[in-house]
Amino acid sequence: MTTTNTHVTGTARLNFAKTAPKVFRALIGFDAAAREGLDPALVELIQIRASHLNRCAYCLHMHTNDARKAGETEDRLHMVPVWREARHFFTEREQAALALTEAVTLVADAGVPDEVYAQAAAHFDEQELAHVLSLILAINTWNRVALSTAKVAGTDERG
Repeated sequence: MTTTNTHVTGTARLNFAKTAPKVFRALIGFDAAAREGLDPALVELIQIRASHLNRCAYCLHMHTNDARKAGETEDRLHMVPVWREARHFFTEREQAALALTEAVTLVADAGVPDEVYAQAAAHFDEQELAHVLSLILAINTWNRVALSTAKVAGTDERG
């Protein structure tokens, strides 16, 4: 077994991409399909919020950098964790997506409340909503892969 990642305890962990390449490629394909038709800035906001909630430093670092490269402002990036208290930084559409991201990411806590879903459905057509949901599922999967394999923030290997 090839191991390259080291958790804070010093335990070596597997390199998921190399150890399960077929699964890894399937996740990349799912992620790419989920993004189709969505505004790249919205994509990054969703990924950043889910990564905050899941405490995934690796993904948070990667997606805040990607957001900056896509033109996102520092002010908005700093406000993502407190978007409800800083609503004027985000459009109603973005707020609906962030609320849905929180509900789906924390689904075990209270499910996805009808009002959260209805708000998202009011701002996205059915196809867009399906893609937003898919993106939320994808980033939650990536967060879990990164956390389970102890990926280290700042070591983005995408090149």
